[in-house]
Amino acid sequence: MDISKVIIPAAGLGTRFLPYTKAVPKEMLPLLNKPAIQYIAQEALASDIQQFLMVTSKGKNAIADYFDADPALELFLKERNKTALLNELDKIARTAHFSYIRQPEPLGLGHAICMARHAIASKEYFGVMLPDDIIVGATPALLQLIRIARQERASVIAVQEVPEEYISMYGVVSIKKQFTPNLFQVANLVEKPNKKDAPSNLAIIGRYVLSQKLFKALDEVGYNQDHGEIQLTDGITQMSKDGEKVLAYKVQGNRFDVGTPIGWIKALISLASQDPYYAPHIREFLMDFNTTTSFVYNSTKNLTPTL
Repeated sequence: MDISKVIIPAAGLGTRFLPYTKAVPKEMLPLLNKPAIQYIAQEALASDIQQFLMVTSKGKNAIADYFDADPALELFLKERNKTALLNELDKIARTAHFSYIRQPEPLGLGHAICMARHAIASKEYFGVMLPDDIIVGATPALLQLIRIARQERASVIAVQEVPEEYISMYGVVSIKKQFTPNLFQVANLVEKPNKKDAPSNLAIIGRYVLSQKLFKALDEVGYNQDHGEIQLTDGITQMSKDGEKVLAYKVQGNRFDVGTPIGWIKALISLASQDPYYAPHIREFLMDFNTTTSFVYNSTKNLTPTL
């Protein structure tokens, strides 16, 4: 099974981050010294994906600009012996092939994914990565799904166990059969159920490997009457009814929801505390935070060396 393409829906309005997102796409929110969307691109490349189908919307040109080569900047950094600053971006530019597809209006995740259907061949499987979900682990999250999809010849969606008080925030899987502690066959998917109606505590998170059959299934289900959008969960459920085997896998790694300000702050602190350069500074800051000698009372502690 050849899986070489990933669809990245990045057309959301980012209303939770207004007014910042009035001018800057939320996918460009910084996580340490690079934007969130770069973590997605690097995970895809580490999963042996080279073709990126980026679904964007009006006002998102900064994403394409970011991944474009910048000869003037490269020359400037070379002259000053600072080429290391561009090494990661250079690798993406050399390896990845980006196609940008405009979603004209926000009609749901299923609709956004359908915008890229022309680039997916018959019988082909493809990845889907939601930029709001940053997943950090020893093995790239998408690669974990790809390996299972190839082994089982099936579609695979990433899930995470969540407490019942949060279950109504997610799409949730109903389990048909359990194979291992982390791998399940899906009966159907329920979008944002009430706590009492949730079929499990396995919430869908932003990584998928899906069959091209999804597009026909989305055509069949059309717009969800309750939400007025084309729901990806409805399409996957219909695809399963049409005969596609759909599996759910509890992805190994730490997942951060950077689609909300609180989730973004948590991701920023966590990534900084694990980075060999930033970690000593952030740990010292956090240890000092609740003491009577913290920066709240001693403003000189806000002075830091140039990093």
